[in-house]
Amino acid sequence: MKVENRKARHEYNILDRYEAGIVLRGQEVKSIREGQVSLSDSFCQVNENEVFLIGMHIANYFHSREKLNPKRSRKLLFHRSELNRLISKVSERGYTLIPLSLYFNKRGIAKLQIGLCHGKRQYEKREAIKKRDLDREISSQKF
Repeated sequence: MKVENRKARHEYNILDRYEAGIVLRGQEVKSIREGQVSLSDSFCQVNENEVFLIGMHIANYFHSREKLNPKRSRKLLFHRSELNRLISKVSERGYTLIPLSLYFNKRGIAKLQIGLCHGKRQYEKREAIKKRDLDREISSQKF
């Protein structure tokens, strides 16, 4: 089970990728396993040497009596060296942390792939679309 943030590749240049653990409640894990999660419009924010994921929607598990806020902020877990590197990069102008994908590793632990990104300009987005269309045309003509 893997959830992708496809919009991120269109909106941002991804410079580096990191893997982070995420602090979840039990019912949130069950909802993620059922695919009741959305990464669109979510981002990461640094607060007092900690990184939080903001805006990720995890639907409430339908068998649970406890109701959580689906868009609550969730703490991300990094190694200290990675965290220091990220904080120094994000403090520079123009860089941001965007969640790219959410998945379960081999041990069954939820992991979030974070990208250190720089926003694309409008003309860069148009060029990427043109290049993708040309590649698609060329590959269809070969067959």
